Amino acid sequence: MESIGISTIIIVIAVLSVVGGLFVTVQQGTVAVVTLFGKYRRVMYPGLNFKIPFFEVIFRRISVQNQSIELQFQAITQDQANVNFKAMLLYSVIDHTENTIKDVAFKFIDFGSLMQALNRTVEGSVRGFVATKRQNEILGLRRDIVEAVKANLDEDLKSWGYHLIDLQLNDITFDEVILQSMAQVVASSNLRAAAENEGQALLIRKTKEAEAQGLSVKIEAEAEKVAAQLRGEGVALFREEVAKGMNRAAGEIKAAGLDSSFILFSMWTESVRHFAEEGKGNVIFLDGSTEGMEKTMKQMMALTHASSNLSTAKK
Repeated sequence: MESIGISTIIIVIAVLSVVGGLFVTVQQGTVAVVTLFGKYRRVMYPGLNFKIPFFEVIFRRISVQNQSIELQFQAITQDQANVNFKAMLLYSVIDHTENTIKDVAFKFIDFGSLMQALNRTVEGSVRGFVATKRQNEILGLRRDIVEAVKANLDEDLKSWGYHLIDLQLNDITFDEVILQSMAQVVASSNLRAAAENEGQALLIRKTKEAEAQGLSVKIEAEAEKVAAQLRGEGVALFREEVAKGMNRAAGEIKAAGLDSSFILFSMWTESVRHFAEEGKGNVIFLDGSTEGMEKTMKQMMALTHASSNLSTAKK
């Protein structure tokens, strides 16, 4: 009889375990929320747990691991440009305490409602921030947008039993019309910069050419000035040497008892010979008459007397 009774008890326990779920296994990384007659009862943690058959019911299994969700939404800038966002939200349950698990289990009717609330909260925070900025500022404010959303979202998630781990804005795009206008702005800016650079290069080239030309003219003028001075000095020295030579020749002629006009005659004949040798076929007309020669000699004698008087005055 005792063996029959023990066997009966074992069979009853087995039937209750199979039909009523006397023992429940909770997977690692999750917890189970148990209700009794529809009211919260307790939390089952990972491992094998005992449950009152037919009365205790597992209301919800909650993952305590990190979870992610991808969000897509649109915002409008201060200058009425549509901006499309794609974001990745990483979150998890704050801890395993009973109060936190109760918030996670009973704040929302289902997981879809939680996702909708998350999406709308993030979208509202981003829209509120973007509405104060212009379209040309948005791409450079990615980090500021994330910080603004985190500041608003983290408090809401804590009230729901969750903790915000990270928020990433993976994609920020504008409407096709805005993209085309932005491309045109960039292209026009590049063209303007290229024109300005080309103008500056042309100005620099023209300036350098003018400076080089001015320097060249200055150098040529200086060289012409020096050359003119040298030519003048050469002519003066030549005249001085001619005067000295004629003076010495006149002295020697007088010492020899000859007339000084002989010097002039010699110079006249030497000049005629020089014309003939250096003329290179050119026609030179000379007055070969006696009157012409006398006239020329008188002019030369006058020059000689002038040179003599100049030399005497210098002494």
